[in-house]
Amino acid sequence: MKYSKDEIIAACNTMCKNTLMETLDIEFTEVTEDSITARMPVTPKVHQPDGVLHGGASVALAESVGSAAAMVFNRGEKAQIRGIEIAANHVKGVREGFVYAKATAEHKGRTTQLWQIRITNSANELVSLVKLTILILRK
Repeated sequence: MKYSKDEIIAACNTMCKNTLMETLDIEFTEVTEDSITARMPVTPKVHQPDGVLHGGASVALAESVGSAAAMVFNRGEKAQIRGIEIAANHVKGVREGFVYAKATAEHKGRTTQLWQIRITNSANELVSLVKLTILILRK
């Protein structure tokens, strides 16, 4: 990594200002040599009508983390990052607390990348498993 972990996390959180990520209170919390993690509080703001985490909010979290990961691990090159396909399997409901999304690369190509995002609850139980395909548009 070219920057420190704290600098990367701060930059990712700064980019969230005035975006959907800020609306959903998504906060980047950790970066390693091959992953990035963010958390989102589960409150009525992200509930379905029956009081459980909305799958769309989970997908928004996953795409946000996967796109940030593609940007961070893009070897410092200037590029536009675009999610072009996303598939999610939701396996456990959450009513409160936080969910954590960790993005790791399955394929880091020059033009396309494939990211797996595991969303877990506070007990580290799987909530959703997401596959995100990213298109990299070189500037």
